[in-house]
Amino acid sequence: MGGARPPMSKARNYRLLCPIARALDRVGDRWALLILRDLHAGPARFNELLAGLTGIASNLLTNRLEELVAAELVRRAVGPHQVAVYELTPLGLSTADLLYELAAFGSRLPPDDDVRPPGNRRSIAVTLKVACSRVVDPSLTLELELRVDGEPYTLRADRGRVDVWARPATAPGVVLETDYESLIAVTDGALDLEDFAKRMKVTDGDPAATKSAFELLGAAVQRIASDAPDGAPRKPRRRRR
Repeated sequence: MGGARPPMSKARNYRLLCPIARALDRVGDRWALLILRDLHAGPARFNELLAGLTGIASNLLTNRLEELVAAELVRRAVGPHQVAVYELTPLGLSTADLLYELAAFGSRLPPDDDVRPPGNRRSIAVTLKVACSRVVDPSLTLELELRVDGEPYTLRADRGRVDVWARPATAPGVVLETDYESLIAVTDGALDLEDFAKRMKVTDGDPAATKSAFELLGAAVQRIASDAPDGAPRKPRRRRR
């Protein structure tokens, strides 16, 4: 999967009587939270994680995964075709709100002038899931497929629960397409909701499901904005060529 497995690095703990320090002992190392972020989109093979985490070395990913497994945040499992995958444990799943709050906080920080998009779009899942969960109508039942730069994601709302997975929807009421930069720009506040809606393409779906999908996604974007701290206005993100 990741080639030869180097020895697991020795954990470096703060050894402080503080719950924040205890949390950072487990997820504070570089890349750890981003690995958890991507696994909120569902189980993933090593190479899927490696492709999505632009800039990480394979041996470092191996070490981080070993540390997260040891911390009981991630576990190895057998996926389709007997291929090993990594997935979140119940403890790992509990990091959803933590990651969402970091995303809301980060949306108000100025971006670097030269940033790289991730190698896949799994990073959208946890923020979208939590934001939708906070605004969804408990009576709504909806399955939609959101294609981000062609990658399919299932968003399912059922009795107040919202899940987002990196896979095609089985029976979508509506299929929407958008691009990653527009999705990040609207959650960062650099693109208004009306302009974002114009960049969203409906490729299939009945009118009722389409209306519900736009209402849910619009409310989720507004919730992210309301959960973000006050800060300086965002400057437009430069499109990479």
